[in-house]
Amino acid sequence: MPPTLASLVHHSALKLTVRAGEDRLDVPVRWAHVSELADPVPYMEGGELLLITALQLDAEDPEAMHRYVKRLVGAGVVGLGFAVGVNYDHVPEALVGAARQEGLPLLEVPRRTPFLAISKAVSAAIAAEQYRAVTAGFAAQRELTRRTLTDGPEGLLGALAAQVDGWAALYDASGAVVAAAPEWAGRRAARLTADVQRLRERPAPASSVVGGGGNPENTEHAENTDRVELHSLGTSRRPRSALAVGTAAAPGTAERYAVHSAIALLTLTTERSRSLHEAGLRIDAAVLRMLLAGEPDHARTVAGDLYGGLLDAPFRMIVAESGAARNRAATAAPAPGDPVTYAGGDPLGTLDTLGTLGALAEVAESAAARSGEAVLVVPDGERLVVLATDGGAAVAACVEHAAALEAARPAAEPRAGGDEESLVVGLSAPSGPIAAATAYKQAQQALSVARRRGRVCVEHEHVAAGSVLPLLADDAVRAFADGLLRALRDHDATGRGDLVASVRAWLSRHGQWDAAAADLGVHRHTLRYRMRRVEEILGRSLDDPDVRMELWLALKATAPE
Repeated sequence: MPPTLASLVHHSALKLTVRAGEDRLDVPVRWAHVSELADPVPYMEGGELLLITALQLDAEDPEAMHRYVKRLVGAGVVGLGFAVGVNYDHVPEALVGAARQEGLPLLEVPRRTPFLAISKAVSAAIAAEQYRAVTAGFAAQRELTRRTLTDGPEGLLGALAAQVDGWAALYDASGAVVAAAPEWAGRRAARLTADVQRLRERPAPASSVVGGGGNPENTEHAENTDRVELHSLGTSRRPRSALAVGTAAAPGTAERYAVHSAIALLTLTTERSRSLHEAGLRIDAAVLRMLLAGEPDHARTVAGDLYGGLLDAPFRMIVAESGAARNRAATAAPAPGDPVTYAGGDPLGTLDTLGTLGALAEVAESAAARSGEAVLVVPDGERLVVLATDGGAAVAACVEHAAALEAARPAAEPRAGGDEESLVVGLSAPSGPIAAATAYKQAQQALSVARRRGRVCVEHEHVAAGSVLPLLADDAVRAFADGLLRALRDHDATGRGDLVASVRAWLSRHGQWDAAAADLGVHRHTLRYRMRRVEEILGRSLDDPDVRMELWLALKATAPE
């Protein structure tokens, strides 16, 4: 323990006598300071035992002593040592009365006890306390390391909770509680999810204090009396996890050593080394490439037990793309007869640099970790490919994440546009390893449909839902439509007939002359004449179903919103 006034009074060599403040001797002493100034307050930091002989004080003046003692108490001085036999034979009653009135412990220092002896005693006690704290810290570090090696992060949390006489919890990248010790701390730790998420927005390493009076402005956890420290874990720009340590009061030096040791050990256990991380990404990319090449047996051989039963059970393929990739003319969905191509972008690119794609990867991996599922996450150029168990937590989490982004979109945001930070996701139908290439193509097609419809996520089962017209909303289709109809519009601009409207009415009535003429308010012979003029101007026959289809799509693509 740090030195206290009580420990100094009980020090046999000092022979100190208590004259006032007997009930406040358990206060810690930060230092012993000698000052004969009439006003030493400007030189005090708080926590000192002030030693005086009253060389420049009128120690027998009650009013002067009251002002003097009151200023000392206001400066945080914890005790006053008065040497007798130097300027005064006894401690003046005026000083004793002022000390009792202000509640300041007053110690009588005998003539044979030099102030230096008191200073040495305080210094020795502080040094002993620091040595004890360092020794305890190293012992805690050894225990935490042993528990980490034998029991993993759960064992470390249990040892840390015992070291700080409180509780500890580990969070994943989403802010969900992964483990807590003791067991009852799990519910308490879950209340801090929002605080953990806010911590992740700050550059690592970062820490914060919530509850327990650590932040007087934070009333969100006012029901908790714990003082909770949150620490980010990891070496990347965005932390992958966080540690919470709850205690009744601020940790001491030994406890602080234990907390910092736990941070270092958890960082080592939660952050794979760069070489191992790169090797893992290369394996992930190789397994995906083999699956798409129609070699599921080779993929299983390479994967071994890395993905559990993921490559044997029905799975879903997810292909995601950021707004930055779309704004650089993203690749359109492959045609049904086209071969599947895997971009195979640098698999070693860290997802932390991919913004919205990195967030989606964290969602999938965190959900899979919580449910005990295996998941395959591979950067594919400017896209992200996720292979996850059909009906599992990872797929559900990705769909929920996309739905949340969809709901958070401003009403005025262009549906088919998107800024650099937007996200588009395509989800395949359930598939197996043999049909992985088909699943990848389905996910690409769903992604293309989502992009053109202005949606965040489209499942392949829903590709055929809704109108085909939103899929035509791009500049190339509009340019084709304008070129096809330009000659007809130029004709109409001369006032020689309404050919565009006539084509629209005739096509909408499936070539029924009487119904179309009635819609236009003209005679059917007039309509027949106009349609012959259309054929003459376009140089194409309206008996050709392809011509009729192209004209109808051109009319729909250029129709006003």
